[in-house]
Amino acid sequence: MKLILWAGLALFGNLVTARAQCTTVNAISENFDTWKDIDKCWTARQGKAMLYANDKKITFYSMTSPGEPMVLVTPKIKAGTYTLTLDSSDNGGDTTLELFSVNTPSDPKTYTSMARPSEITGDKKTFTVALKKDAHLGLKVMLNGIHQAVYLDNLSLKPKK
Repeated sequence: MKLILWAGLALFGNLVTARAQCTTVNAISENFDTWKDIDKCWTARQGKAMLYANDKKITFYSMTSPGEPMVLVTPKIKAGTYTLTLDSSDNGGDTTLELFSVNTPSDPKTYTSMARPSEITGDKKTFTVALKKDAHLGLKVMLNGIHQAVYLDNLSLKPKK
């Protein structure tokens, strides 16, 4: 019994330690090439659809749940003004990308829209991101058809000069 209790405490301690190692950043450069799963310092909110790392990019896939909001949340970012660039493409249909400032990744009530949804057209996207306080950045994708997919790659967040 003691062994089971100690094993449980050790596992819980490792989970807490893993999350505690995620530090607030002032830049992100991620091409997702080495990801086998969503990185422990990022958060995926997928609802009834699928959001996963695959083929050196992030895939948002609607399955049979069109209209299901899916959000990829970055690690916490220091307050400031940044330039965000990323590659986005889809497999056809009506798809959009919207940016959010996120205080608590597990609580959608803390998500504040920073830019109107923009259509995903296969072009490189560039945004100016202004954070008044340390926060996460949420990338929300909307897919409006069944078996639609959006692909994100080469995400770069750099302080604006």
